Amino acid sequence: MKKLSYTLLFASGLVFGQFFEKDKVYTKQDTLKGSNTEFRNFWDVKKYDLSVEPDFAQKSIKGNNTISFEIIKDVTNPTFQIDLQQPMKADKVEASFPIANYQQDGDFIWIKTNKNFKKGEKYTINITYSGNPTIAKRAPWDGGWVFTTDEKGNPWMSVADEGIGASIWLPTKDIWSDEPDNGVIMKIITPKDLVGVGNGRLIDKKAEGDKMAYTWEVKNPINAYSIIPNIGKYVNFKDKYKGEKGNLDLDYWVLDYNLDKAKKQFQQVKPMLSAFEYWFGPYPFYEDSYKLVDSPYLGMEHQSNVAYGNGYQNGYLGNDLSGTGVGLNWDYIIVHESGHEWFANNITAKDQADMWVHEGFTMYSEVLFTEKFMDKKSADTYMQGIHKTVDNDIPIIGKYGVRNEGSGDMYPKGASMLHTIRQVINNDEKFRQILRGLNKDFYHQTVTTQQVEDYISKKSGIDFSSVFNQYLRSTKVPTLEYSQKGEELKFRYTDIVKNLKLPVRIDGEQTITPTEQWQTVKLKKGTPVQFNKNYFIHYKKVQ
Repeated sequence: MKKLSYTLLFASGLVFGQFFEKDKVYTKQDTLKGSNTEFRNFWDVKKYDLSVEPDFAQKSIKGNNTISFEIIKDVTNPTFQIDLQQPMKADKVEASFPIANYQQDGDFIWIKTNKNFKKGEKYTINITYSGNPTIAKRAPWDGGWVFTTDEKGNPWMSVADEGIGASIWLPTKDIWSDEPDNGVIMKIITPKDLVGVGNGRLIDKKAEGDKMAYTWEVKNPINAYSIIPNIGKYVNFKDKYKGEKGNLDLDYWVLDYNLDKAKKQFQQVKPMLSAFEYWFGPYPFYEDSYKLVDSPYLGMEHQSNVAYGNGYQNGYLGNDLSGTGVGLNWDYIIVHESGHEWFANNITAKDQADMWVHEGFTMYSEVLFTEKFMDKKSADTYMQGIHKTVDNDIPIIGKYGVRNEGSGDMYPKGASMLHTIRQVINNDEKFRQILRGLNKDFYHQTVTTQQVEDYISKKSGIDFSSVFNQYLRSTKVPTLEYSQKGEELKFRYTDIVKNLKLPVRIDGEQTITPTEQWQTVKLKKGTPVQFNKNYFIHYKKVQ
């Protein structure tokens, strides 16, 4: 949800913005942030045990994070890199091993050792931190902390940090490829009249002096940008969904004056879960529950803590991204952000450059939900409307190793590519089993684009490598040029990558396999040829 602009453009929908500058010159700091360097590649995070206490008046936070980890290869006198972005400060750094020295330099804490570490050994690093974190200029796109008030003037605080990184406030190993395997415990300390809501389940609530402490536990691996505290005048209501793995606890935390609206609008959650379990398999975090939380910004896919800020209305802030009207039948934030529980939270890209794995599949989840919730015709109509929002500015895949994402087209173009692949497979049950298989075989894992591409090609029995190259690595959209004389159809592709293999069904049944060379086929029907609009290709009639 992060990248959608609020600004409506034309009738087709919204602009898909960028987290990062397209023409940025990358530095050593970018590599340190985005790569699995020698300071990161010898240890694997197992758990974060953290506390956070925001001060609304000072717009500051303080807390502590104990990082439990395991050594994954023998190493001599290593230096550990912990990420903590300025102006946040590490007040104290301790460890369960001897520290030669440590220093905070820019956005990093460097912990030097004079010790040999052996594979399999387990240790902890404990960091006490404080400061005035970066304030979000326009959350969730321009990330940082949000210190605001609700409609009644009560303090309301949270953070959104997918693009900028969790280390904007929390000392972590801030790289997507290393999630804490054993989850997180997060204590949120608040004034007594406010409530702290985190990820997973509430396991403890108690007074600490004139404060309240709410402790939340996540048992599953979790991406660092999903670890989010919410502080406000929250009230809670609950429900249960009978799903594929039994009863799933539904946990809703909303501002007190939104309770009645939430009880009505959140009735969409069960149909959404039903649709996604049908297409993708069981909800990936039964142990941690499903949660929607009132957010001071539009929305984000925080794992088992989905941020909701859509104003209790259908569509995207009351608009339909597809420009077709279909998207006004359901709440965009509930559907899209929850779709990320499967693609982004269950299956997480190792590198931001492959973020299309999150956004392409999740935008396509809107289509699949529509098909299950409404009908296939409505789903196709919605998808065809989404086609029109593609900019083709830069490739979808970004630069690796520097925390760079590609084009915002990863949303509509990624979804359009998947719908095109579905047409080629031409077997919806096989396509569904591929989606379910992805979530089963890559369950709670981080992945590369190549793994996803190879999986789809192998399971479908069709080599889609050139199709992925076309849509992920170029800005071209295939154009099918054609002319028809009676029963004779002449055709070819233009604007394609080398050796594109993308067959197209015409007239509902006949398949042609265009190349860059003109070909001619005899049509089974003598009427004007009918093209399948579900393929993301352009059709151009020529003389």
